[in-house]
Amino acid sequence: MKKLLAVLIVLSMQCSQIETPTTSDERMKWWDEARFGMFIHWGLYSIPAGVWDNKEVDELGEWIMAYADIPVDDYRELAAQFNPEKFSATEWVEMAKDAGMKYLVLTTRHHDGFSLFDTKATDWDVMDTTPFKRDVVKELKEACDKAGIKFCAYYSILEWYHPAMELNTDFEDLDPFSDQAIEGGAFTSIDTTWRKYGNVKVKDGRKQEFIDFMKFQLRELIENYDPAIIWFDGGWVDWWTPEDGKDLLEYLSSLNPDLIFNNRAGEDFENDTWYGDYGTPEQTIPDEGLDYRWESCMTMNSTWGYKSFDQNWKSSQMLIIQLVDIIAKGGNFLLNVGPMPDGSLPQESMDRLKDIKDWMAINGESIYGTTMWKRYMEGNNELEFEYYDSPDVASIKLPFTAQDIRFSKKGNTIYATCLGWPEEEVRIKSLGKYQSPEIRIEEISMLGSNEGITWEQNENELVVSAPTEKPCKYAFVYKITIDEI
Repeated sequence: MKKLLAVLIVLSMQCSQIETPTTSDERMKWWDEARFGMFIHWGLYSIPAGVWDNKEVDELGEWIMAYADIPVDDYRELAAQFNPEKFSATEWVEMAKDAGMKYLVLTTRHHDGFSLFDTKATDWDVMDTTPFKRDVVKELKEACDKAGIKFCAYYSILEWYHPAMELNTDFEDLDPFSDQAIEGGAFTSIDTTWRKYGNVKVKDGRKQEFIDFMKFQLRELIENYDPAIIWFDGGWVDWWTPEDGKDLLEYLSSLNPDLIFNNRAGEDFENDTWYGDYGTPEQTIPDEGLDYRWESCMTMNSTWGYKSFDQNWKSSQMLIIQLVDIIAKGGNFLLNVGPMPDGSLPQESMDRLKDIKDWMAINGESIYGTTMWKRYMEGNNELEFEYYDSPDVASIKLPFTAQDIRFSKKGNTIYATCLGWPEEEVRIKSLGKYQSPEIRIEEISMLGSNEGITWEQNENELVVSAPTEKPCKYAFVYKITIDEI
């Protein structure tokens, strides 16, 4: 993934979707209903785990080649160390499924160009240059199919290894948020290392060579592993144009018309538009619902790829409330795990997935297949902070009460999720007769509770009683059956 994305996030949220030739509601139906997925960042960068030459590298784990300024020949030596004896595709997929995730996105090829699948395009892959010699993508695809989870492939356009690429040492010092910087591609001037690696150049006369290389690999992924989504990244580099992205998506759609694409292969910053099926705000949640499909992708701590010293873990409560907030605003949630070099998941990740599993077992019906209601929330507290700018996110105390509510809807049911426990009664103003004259309430219960719920709908609010026992640890869901007049 990428660092310092404020410019991209602003632009992404202003974008209107430009549909690919095969876009249809039917093709997107499973994605619209799934709502929750697992992101997995794993590769050679997991081996140094954020440490190079005995020095901790503060930046993102998967960017260590860039931020430690590691020469290609030195970085290539990591492949000989890649032998993850604890890797089990089945265990990864079971954790995702148990946590209620309906799809899984794996970094099949990140910015370092190393492929976790058996490719004939290069020997820079897991089968040819590592002692492991197992096709990670094949094993995960098979495990996903067996578990009924959609397998999806992350693929980076930005590339540091391919011989057609060269690091960018030709840049000017610009304010990263100036008009000049944005017009230059939004990522040309964050800091020296970012400009050098984040906006690499293609060598003169070799652009088509690299595009042909990508098309060959992507065809391999589609024909050999049948991913449901191609999740692109790195399309912000100056040499790549929106027209290149449009051409690539059309080519891939011709190979499989059912494919789904995110927005990052064809972003047109100048016109605030993009080619693809959905937007991808990163490490942030929009302030409100958007007028196109979107998916917030987020980490559990401060990095995507594994870093041994990153202990800045978000609480389970925070992750669950993020899920509820995203669903209420009509988005999907793609939550990342960064496996360790031996193929196992950090204990902190597993602990949080277990808590999410427990919550989803009770409250999952308020997530899957739901849509935005006419309003997504009521209450005073928003979940607002930028995670790249919050090094102490683990210490954040969530201020929510029972009167901070998020809504979702499915058929004749409204789900009202209280972000804090209702000690007594809850007053839902959005469901008063004045605010919602079109709704007649038929029945109310709390998910996971067998206790009866009493309620009264007056002109100003719906007053609902609370059970005596909590059915779960966090985020308590009232199921409100209605008849719309």
